[in-house]
Amino acid sequence: MLIENATLADGSVRDVRVAGERIVDVEESLSPGSGESVIDADGLYLFPGAVDAHVHFRQPGFPHKETWATGSQSAAAGGVTTVVDQPNTDPPTTTGEAFDEKARLAEQSVVDFGINGGVTPDWDPDSLFERDLLALGEVFLADSTGDMGIEADLFADAVERAADEGLVVTVHAEDAELFDESARERDDADAWSAYRTAEAEAEAVARAVEVGSDFEADIHVAHTSTPEGVDAAKAGGATCEVTPHHLFLSRDDLADLGTFGRMNPPLRSEERREAVFERVADGTVDIVATDHAPHTREEKDASIWDAPSGVPGVETMLPLLLEAARRGDLSYERVRDLTAANPAEIFGLPRKGRVEAGTDADLVLFDPEASREIRGAELHSKCGWTPFEGKRGVFPEMTFVRGTIVYERDPDDGEAFGDPVGENARRA
Repeated sequence: MLIENATLADGSVRDVRVAGERIVDVEESLSPGSGESVIDADGLYLFPGAVDAHVHFRQPGFPHKETWATGSQSAAAGGVTTVVDQPNTDPPTTTGEAFDEKARLAEQSVVDFGINGGVTPDWDPDSLFERDLLALGEVFLADSTGDMGIEADLFADAVERAADEGLVVTVHAEDAELFDESARERDDADAWSAYRTAEAEAEAVARAVEVGSDFEADIHVAHTSTPEGVDAAKAGGATCEVTPHHLFLSRDDLADLGTFGRMNPPLRSEERREAVFERVADGTVDIVATDHAPHTREEKDASIWDAPSGVPGVETMLPLLLEAARRGDLSYERVRDLTAANPAEIFGLPRKGRVEAGTDADLVLFDPEASREIRGAELHSKCGWTPFEGKRGVFPEMTFVRGTIVYERDPDDGEAFGDPVGENARRA
């Protein structure tokens, strides 16, 4: 396959040849071979497929919220070609047997995947580390969906073990001792943000990176939601991610979102959101990852203290960032690095994240001017809603996983998905 006249993130126009699962050539001009299929990408951008380092596809245990089939289709429609699933399923991915069960379910995926291992008091690290884990975590320092929060001693033991195995430790960093109990007297949507304080994140990040330093471990801080949290991660030598909801939503949106805007960590003030965005734009933040955590409408339609935490996002991450680039708020090269090059490097996936000869042909074609409103009814997650309703995004025209078209959108013929081709990216 030859993709002609494609604009890359740096603005250069290149022809890209794919043979089998790999990119084999990237040049200013290439001639089609005999019988070679050709895609004319004139006017379109060609990006490496996004690596979403933080999703919750809910299987095993909660297929009414999401499945590997629906979650991966949502990923493909949003230009994500590799997802990293977190361990708080049922059963949690804390043993080799639980890993194997999730890996079998992941065979339904149309995109490549990584499976992370979890830490609980009854975890079995010996069997878990025999499997092809992408990373350890997210390790919860405060309870979230799945009640997998752990104590400090167990966290230190897990970090030491991961360091011995050469695995990154992904940390959900909040200190429950710094939550504001007085907020529990309120019942408005903003009460959750008042309860799980910004200080609770910054303090937990600082402690997590200190433990990582003790064992020379690679710490990656998940979903940092405050400038203080980002700064603490970077000061301690850790990598960190920011979610689209912490980039594009704030406490100012909770009057409209209600309990559909409850997540962990919660939405922050508009001032903090702007400061986090600045750190994303200037290169301080390493990656954007979604923390895609779907729940049904019925589950979310509850009181602020009873609604489950989490929002869907795997399909809207890249479109929202591409819209920001279209407006000039981010460069296209920065979007590429945040969503593809950097996560591939952090998590040790050398064939992902780049449009270069020798890499996997995980590719996304999009029209940079094809901005449209985001509508939950048009997305593909099983939950059927989005916190970004009415915002604008630039969505892919085609998504390829290792050279196979897994998603295609045509104005006349509509949308089409490919067959499940997803593989464990760690085994590559």
